[in-house]
Amino acid sequence: MAKESMKARERKREKMVARYAKKREELTKILKSTDASDDVQAAKWDAMMSIQKLPANSSKIRVHNRCGLTGRPRGYMRQFGISRVTFREMALSGKIPGVRKASW
Repeated sequence: MAKESMKARERKREKMVARYAKKREELTKILKSTDASDDVQAAKWDAMMSIQKLPANSSKIRVHNRCGLTGRPRGYMRQFGISRVTFREMALSGKIPGVRKASW
């Protein structure tokens, strides 16, 4: 079971990512433009500096996937939104239909 402080930190990061997503997307679009004129190069430089000034936790790379039930960060199964351990427990108790036990 994950600590409440760790779960709260992840929720805070998710909110920050959502808050800065549009701004980050606009700046990235400027950086990816292919025009090579001097005005565009200056705009790219300004965009790069602006991205660096944004909070580090506003990047979506910083958000970890966590189990929806236990908060476990490792062994996360995206398709179900839970960790492998929780998935196994639920499958053994019959809470996930259609899953048969193999050799685990």
